[in-house]
Amino acid sequence: MAYQGTFKRYELKYLLTPAQKRAVLEGIAPYMQLDQYRRTTIRNLYFDTDTFRLARRSLEKPAYKEKLRLRSCAQATGESPVFVELKKKYDSVVYKRRISLPEQAAMAWLLEGTVQAPDAQIGREIAYFLDYYRGLKPRVFLSYEREALYALDSSDLRITFDENILARQTDLSLQSPVYGTPVLAEDRTLMEVKTSGGYPLWLTRLLTEGRIYRTSFSKYGAAYEQMICPKTRPAAPAAERSLYYAERTVQRAV
Repeated sequence: MAYQGTFKRYELKYLLTPAQKRAVLEGIAPYMQLDQYRRTTIRNLYFDTDTFRLARRSLEKPAYKEKLRLRSCAQATGESPVFVELKKKYDSVVYKRRISLPEQAAMAWLLEGTVQAPDAQIGREIAYFLDYYRGLKPRVFLSYEREALYALDSSDLRITFDENILARQTDLSLQSPVYGTPVLAEDRTLMEVKTSGGYPLWLTRLLTEGRIYRTSFSKYGAAYEQMICPKTRPAAPAAERSLYYAERTVQRAV
């Protein structure tokens, strides 16, 4: 099955209340449609050093940051196709490079080097990343339920809604079932607008009239702050702390 291996786009994030989500879905209905997968549970293994160098770097909000993850859209078996993804962000633009391999082969390549890197440009880039950040291992399993919509006008505009974001540091395998600690408050949805260009006028108007503002939120970064390096309000529930971290960085709407 063919898949897109490279992406270059903006990925802008918003935290929605239930009422805001309903308003957005109603507002985008004439322009967008759910993709063929409807609602999917995405599973990710985030790779990092033993000091969580990549997570810490991401939270510093630098001009350039990068991460490596293994992703599947269903509970995997050893032969299931999964994506090895190298994701970089520079000057607000996201560059994603990914390659598909059977889960068992992907883990053998990333962890043990017993499977040779795919002989392709993306494979060589990931191999360089592994060599540069020595000792990368799965550090966090992170899952969420996603609804993805695409534009009816054939543009590359895509909007996703992520809920039930869960993270854990044990049982780090895409072959394992989904469970973990909530990363986002139960009554919040993370919406991402993904596009290589500007927003259409109807979307700008919808967000402005709904007082829906951009925020800076990293799922992996939030998991790191809550589970590995808690900083503020230690007595608050994890999901409440996550909402606090996200909402303190609210920016103006596009």
